Amino acid sequence: MKVIVIGGNFAGFTAAIEIKRKLKDTVDVTLIDRNENFLFIPSLIWVPTKRREIKDISIPRKQVLEKRGVTFVQTIAEKIDPNKRLVYTRDGQFEYDELVIATGPKVNYDIAPGIKEHACYIGTPDGAMKTREKLEAFKKDPGPIVIGATQQAGCMGAAYEFLFNIEKWLREQNIRKMVDLYWVTPETYLGHFGIDGMPWGERMLKAFMKMFHIHYRVGVGISEVKKDEVVLSSGERIRSKFMMLMPPFIGVDLIRNSPELEAAPNGFIDVLPSYRHKKYSNIWVAGLSVNVPAPFKQGSIPFAVPKTGFPSDETGKIVAENIVRIAKGNTTLKEKPWGKIPGLCIMDAGKKEVLIFSNHLFKPRSFAIMLPNVFYDFGKVMLEKYFIWKMKNGYAHLP
Repeated sequence: MKVIVIGGNFAGFTAAIEIKRKLKDTVDVTLIDRNENFLFIPSLIWVPTKRREIKDISIPRKQVLEKRGVTFVQTIAEKIDPNKRLVYTRDGQFEYDELVIATGPKVNYDIAPGIKEHACYIGTPDGAMKTREKLEAFKKDPGPIVIGATQQAGCMGAAYEFLFNIEKWLREQNIRKMVDLYWVTPETYLGHFGIDGMPWGERMLKAFMKMFHIHYRVGVGISEVKKDEVVLSSGERIRSKFMMLMPPFIGVDLIRNSPELEAAPNGFIDVLPSYRHKKYSNIWVAGLSVNVPAPFKQGSIPFAVPKTGFPSDETGKIVAENIVRIAKGNTTLKEKPWGKIPGLCIMDAGKKEVLIFSNHLFKPRSFAIMLPNVFYDFGKVMLEKYFIWKMKNGYAHLP
């Protein structure tokens, strides 16, 4: 059996290694990704302030995958023909019996004028390093800062983390008193996170904003970003010398170039609870490529659900398990809709942290808790070290 996995970060890396581990020599697994290295994306929030370097959070894919019996091909996948069972890439075509799409997203910088030109984005290595450069220039001539998320964004957690890390950095640079710090978000309340919040979450975030003297605006979108100003959907104009905004994610060009996949308008793919494609039984989708409609009531400014980190890793494991079952003739598949995946997150807050746990990502939940740790972010650091160790050694089966 030939299995092709497109995308090699949390979901794809996990799926490829697990399929090979469980099926051994009965399967030929190839992972295709445009980048050489696996990247621990959650730690990019620390790169702009020099707490981490890109090399500290990167792992060469080829070495790890081939040690585990998975072939790694570094190229760009351009189109999928599900009827011919072919993946077309810049370096030739690949046949498959089972296909896993785990590409991650594309960033929609065009959600509002001026975002690409004037706002920073920390979700890529290049973006994080450019943000570092802008911060170095900013500390020589400080002024107001705007941090937050745009309309339709779904990764508010990382923006919150960056906000509190910048507040800490400003104090370390002895320029905090010279900076008015603003948080802007489409969330209907602080701490919504795209999961309809957690018990005491809004109260905790309000306390953090008050303690750190951060101005905030909720339920707002971005109308325009100018060189020295952010214009909100409410009409308010906030003067700013530095901006970091999280735009929305959309599906990658590969999916949009493959109309037979019948993706949703946002470029993500609707799946069954088993993460199997609804039309093609030999195509599976994991991680951010999965379309997850928001299960909560929207305000006047729309926003999306988070799909990064633990849920991506978990869907990679589910897809791997189901492909293994199919290969062994078992037609009973493992099912776990996105909202039923446990919530497991540690939100950094500038060398402080908030531990977030719930039995389900979405409501209804029977257990949910947020625990602040105001002493040090050792939980976040340990999670990073654990995941990098796990991936570096190819232990994808571990939690």
